[in-house]
Order: sequence, then C-alpha cells, then structure tokens
Amino acid sequence: MKKVIIVVDDENEVREYVSAALEESGYLPIGANNGREAMDMITQNRPDLVILDVLMPKQSGIKMYRELKSSESYKDIPVIIYSGIAKRTFLRTQSGRTDFDGQIVPEPEAYIEKPAKPQYLAKVVTEILDGSLAI
Repeated sequence: MKKVIIVVDDENEVREYVSAALEESGYLPIGANNGREAMDMITQNRPDLVILDVLMPKQSGIKMYRELKSSESYKDIPVIIYSGIAKRTFLRTQSGRTDFDGQIVPEPEAYIEKPAKPQYLAKVVTEILDGSLAI
C-alpha cells in the first residue's frame, strides 16, 4: 500500500511539482490549498507525512504546524516544511509563540527551502519514512 502524503501549499504549481516528485517515487500525494483544508483531511484520513508551506491564506503553515505538534492525536505525524522562508526565520517565529499553553513545539523533521530538486524532495521523504534521516 502506498504511503499517503498531504502536500499543503496555496500555489497550485508548487503542489503539482511536489506531487509529481512524490508520485514518481511511489507515494500517494494529496493536495490541500491551506492549513484549514489540510487539517480537515488529516482528521478524515491520517497521512504518513505532511509537506507544508509556511505562508498561506485562511490558515498559515505556522499555525497548522503548531496545531499538529501540540495535538496528542497528530504530533507523531512527520512534517517537512517546504518554504521560501529561511529556516531560522521559521524557528524564530515558533520560539516566540506561547499561544499553545507555553508548550515547546519541536522542530520539523526536515526543513527544505524552495525551490528544491524533485530527487532531493523524494530522498528526504524516503529517509524520514524509513527512519534513516540523519539530522
């Protein structure tokens, strides 16, 4: 059975690009336009991994990431942040937020800055899912 990966990005071209890379590697990508839509999908069909953009309308990737990692039900779902925002900027926004009862939110399993080669995206996904990613 194929591993299910939710690809969350408000740009259709980015979702298609990432989805094509995942399909070529044997995964089943499912696209979502924003964090709210993705969270609805996750509650209906738990994915094996989430690839998440940071800046999106309706529900940002930052808010969705914190919601996932603060939830007992979903905190173990691996997340790759795939964004044009630098990793240190993302981490700074996470460390400064306390709206989740002061919980410390862990770093994502991987952070990939756009654009990335499809082979690299697939390699990181595979390493996360098989447990061989060296951080």
